[in-house]
Amino acid sequence: MMTTEQKRERIAQRAALELRDGFYVNLGIGIPTMVAGYVPTGMDVTLQAEIGMLGVGPYPLPGEEDADLTNAGKETVTELPGVCYFSSADSFAMIRARRIDLSILGAMEVDEEGNLANWMVPGRMVTGMGGAMDLVASAQRLIVAMEHTTRDGAPKILPRCTLPLTGSRVVDTIITELAVIRVTPQGLLLTETAPGVTPEQVQARTGARLLIQGLLIEG
Repeated sequence: MMTTEQKRERIAQRAALELRDGFYVNLGIGIPTMVAGYVPTGMDVTLQAEIGMLGVGPYPLPGEEDADLTNAGKETVTELPGVCYFSSADSFAMIRARRIDLSILGAMEVDEEGNLANWMVPGRMVTGMGGAMDLVASAQRLIVAMEHTTRDGAPKILPRCTLPLTGSRVVDTIITELAVIRVTPQGLLLTETAPGVTPEQVQARTGARLLIQGLLIEG
């Protein structure tokens, strides 16, 4: 059985394969921030942080942390050559002007229409939505990188989200430790499974029905 950290690393590594040369990319809090450490060698990708940083690098090595260099999750990061800093207002102007090619976010729930819930659970204290609402509305493409189920084993990919939405019909791709799932007009298309994982095992842990090469696996 994989540990939580192994699951997170697998998800981040696979999400990094969605990056392309020349992309400007925003990474959300949690698993998405780990993608910075798996950018393919030689690929020219610029990571943007909505707090006002362009040219975010991976996590620093132990002992090399700079408390003044942090991402949106307040984790210390490094800076790459050509890095620049600006106000939060300018940062969101970039996002709202659709200058972000790809955003990778975490999620509490995603459904078969590509609806996303990732900012609050009713009854629990909420610090705010952060930049998620702007990112889901403005990024050219949105990938959700998350564990396939909750800690209790409940599906996070559902026929319909039950939590308050961050965005409606905004998700293009879902990447978990078990699979890669594309959101299509016909439904959720299972395009990849992790090594040693069968489509049936993915479906058993998914609340929504999955399509495989046009064939429906009943949940």
